[in-house]
Amino acid sequence: MAGNSSNTASGPIVGINVTPMVDVVLVLLVIMMVSATYIVQQSLKVELPKTATSDEAATSPAAVTITRDGAFFYAGVPVDESMLTARLRSAVQTNPDVSLIVTADEHSFHGSVVHVVDLAKVEGITKFAINVDRSK
Repeated sequence: MAGNSSNTASGPIVGINVTPMVDVVLVLLVIMMVSATYIVQQSLKVELPKTATSDEAATSPAAVTITRDGAFFYAGVPVDESMLTARLRSAVQTNPDVSLIVTADEHSFHGSVVHVVDLAKVEGITKFAINVDRSK
């Protein structure tokens, strides 16, 4: 009986131990969930305007342009920050469902765009679009 021990495995492996694989998959799932939550918190919520083929009539959006040197224009008219806030407030009072289109120079600061969006949020504008030029 000493030579016939049950601890020696002389036959083929009949089953696969999936416990280590499940552990690894669960760890990866937790890492993905934590990183996805962080990414969502750092992003801006943007709702783009509808296309011309939509069923609803298009409303006239508020348009803000930011130049290379950081100057603001509202509907083509130069404004400072307080005037921009007043114009955005007026646009919301005229149409509570107004959309804001931000057009910024390629070399303008990202912070300027975020600041304009933040001013609009404070005034109650919830729909935003960033105007871009398509490359061909």
